[in-house]
Amino acid sequence: HASRDLQSNTHLYMLLSAVSVAVTVGSSRTTSSVRAGPARMVGSFDPASPVLTADDLRDGLSRALDGGLQRKHVALLGSTGSIGTQSLDIAREYPDYFEVVSLAAGSNVDLLAQQVAEFRPKVVGLADASKEQELRDRIRALGAAVPEIVAGPEGQTAVATAPGADTVVTGVVGCAGLLPTVEAIKLGRTIALANKETLIAGGPAILPLLKKHGAKMTPADSEHSAIFQCLQGVPPGALRRVILTASGGAFRDFSAAELRKLNAEQPDVVRAKATTHPNWDMGAKITVDSATMMNKGLEVIEAHYLFGAGYDDIDIVVHPQSIIHSAVETADSSVIAQLGWPDMRLPILYAMSWPHRVHVDYGRGIDEKFDLVKLGSMSFKAPDTDKYPCIELAYAAGRKGGSMTCALNAANEKANELFREGKFDFFGIPKVIEQTMAAHERDFKLDPSLEDIIATDEWARQQVVEEAARLAKAPVLL
Repeated sequence: HASRDLQSNTHLYMLLSAVSVAVTVGSSRTTSSVRAGPARMVGSFDPASPVLTADDLRDGLSRALDGGLQRKHVALLGSTGSIGTQSLDIAREYPDYFEVVSLAAGSNVDLLAQQVAEFRPKVVGLADASKEQELRDRIRALGAAVPEIVAGPEGQTAVATAPGADTVVTGVVGCAGLLPTVEAIKLGRTIALANKETLIAGGPAILPLLKKHGAKMTPADSEHSAIFQCLQGVPPGALRRVILTASGGAFRDFSAAELRKLNAEQPDVVRAKATTHPNWDMGAKITVDSATMMNKGLEVIEAHYLFGAGYDDIDIVVHPQSIIHSAVETADSSVIAQLGWPDMRLPILYAMSWPHRVHVDYGRGIDEKFDLVKLGSMSFKAPDTDKYPCIELAYAAGRKGGSMTCALNAANEKANELFREGKFDFFGIPKVIEQTMAAHERDFKLDPSLEDIIATDEWARQQVVEEAARLAKAPVLL
């Protein structure tokens, strides 16, 4: 059954699977998306993902033709979160291809103990050191052997560098994933990247490390996975434009005026709605990022580092159905898009199995066949930057480069947290981020070290707290 279970992608330019399709259509540039750039090739540096260079093309083809997917030994950061549990769904369904070597989680010891009992990892990381004994007791109560447990901030690094792991899935949210990822890169491991902050905050330091240690980075979130899939087989210099699609988040059906009115009159209603996503099942932080569309702004910066695209060549289009997960335009003006039902397990699976294609049976993780006729129609519109000012802030930080993207990311992470705690209203998020970015101009570094990035992250979080206090004294809506 091996030949049936695994389809090697021997033609890297043909990315068709049972549940996602690549389509090529003629294109014409319009003003219907944000930040459309001039018609020119992009790629001023080697991208973080293994695409668009001669060496990566040869390596990808060689791996695809090497006789099939070798069993991957997976280290999983953030095992109890959305990305983590879906990664374990894949490991559970396809144990012949994926062995879980190590797991890291924050404080959910109940679920973590169940995962340990089922997958029997050799190393476990627990961020909340106060719950270590409880975790041990719960594992024993389930009749499982207690593995090596590393509690506290060192736990994630211990998991990422666990002996025997070759693939690290970074499902942890925030800059907490940066240092463990760096240590895994130093060991030459493949990084299945679901943690945006690794490149957004640490891009200037991460890119040279990937090259130095020969590590691969495969994107595991839906939009960047779509782009990654579309770029398989695209030769160096042939990427013209990246098109990031966005669901529009919780307020996609509101006009800017309607949202501002509701926010002024019923801020708690807006707060509650901002934590509910119309299409995807995600954590609270990412769901709020989707509501502000900062998630898409952060994805623009991530796409810059992953694929070497300039900021003038990365567009955002609101696509409420979340069927086209993103697209690329090539030198000859063809547009290649990746389609599928909204299901995060597909990009996670490809990030773990690249460049191979694992055969997926319907009912084993994929609920139903993708059907264009059943889909019927799709719609698209430009994002409203008056309603979503975070988009402009992200482009500004990206163009500034250096440590500014780290300041943006940390400020957003803290602002998102304070918003959920009720410290300010919805439009307070971009306000405190903007003020923090302005304050960072004093200490901005164009070529930051990893230590500079960590220091900027810490400073920006504290700066947001101070900006929030000022905002509380004199609230002003953008």
